[in-house]
Amino acid sequence: MKLNAALIPERLGQDTTISFGFRVAAPRGRVPPPLTSMQVSYPFALAVQLSELGIATCPAETLETFGPIGCPTNSVMGHGTAITEIQIGPSIIHETAHITIMRTIDRAGHVALLIYADGQSPVFAQIVFPGVLLSAPAPFGGRLEMNIPIVPSLPGAADVAVVQLHATLGPAGLTYHEHVNGHTINYQPRGIPLPSSCPHGGFKFAATFAFQNGSHSHATATVRCPRAGRVSF
Repeated sequence: MKLNAALIPERLGQDTTISFGFRVAAPRGRVPPPLTSMQVSYPFALAVQLSELGIATCPAETLETFGPIGCPTNSVMGHGTAITEIQIGPSIIHETAHITIMRTIDRAGHVALLIYADGQSPVFAQIVFPGVLLSAPAPFGGRLEMNIPIVPSLPGAADVAVVQLHATLGPAGLTYHEHVNGHTINYQPRGIPLPSSCPHGGFKFAATFAFQNGSHSHATATVRCPRAGRVSF
């Protein structure tokens, strides 16, 4: 299992977007078991709740019926892609699904999310599954927890397995709207504030994964502290 993480841009004291992703390894010619849940822990120094992301919410029934187009633009908190595999005999079929991360109604005082995955071919499916931002023990400040439903594939084939994912949580690529004096103003929301100094050893991330066969996996990643005077894009 491999986890990767990045902060875009990586400028201390400025707003940023968290970029994270993973890849599931499997023996050559084999598909890993379907992923059923994952938790991504992020550094204490990243105050996700202090961003201006998700100032509107989208109910689950709206997203399931109409897709992201039916939700308020200001409820979008990130985007991404997922690569899935289906094994049919000796052949492995790949599919790319587009992901939209939306804010929904808070759950027990926690920021609740909905993840919308849109796959077109060879399996046509639009899947909505929940996520929530929770606290995490030191050295982490919080974690994104997601429960991933099992998706049937083609008749006679195994269930769909997620083998790779890349997603962002932050303002990169987002446009929000505000109505002022009868006019609509487009703007980019404020992102996740970075501290003015870097944590010792860099910004550390960790993830745990659970699979349909009952197995678990763990991975870590570190975003190095920017050098003095360095500007990252």
